[in-house]
Amino acid sequence: MEIKLGEVEDYFAHVGAISVTLESPLAVGDTIKIHKHDGDIIQKVESLQIEHVAVTSAKEGARVGIKVKEKVHAGNKIFKVVE
Repeated sequence: MEIKLGEVEDYFAHVGAISVTLESPLAVGDTIKIHKHDGDIIQKVESLQIEHVAVTSAKEGARVGIKVKEKVHAGNKIFKVVE
């Protein structure tokens, strides 16, 4: 099952991170899927920040930064994968 988290608002290539305003809660250790036009990225959340401060979880409505393993683009949809 997948729960929509939102859309990539920005991609920061120099740090390999994205920003997104969450539509659902998210925590370090959760698995996310980012839908890209050339294939999906599936990864565990290893780094989560709010206002450049590391956090272990964030609630709906929070604007967060998430480290990603591949380049993504603004508008790519992000989902939390729930087993």
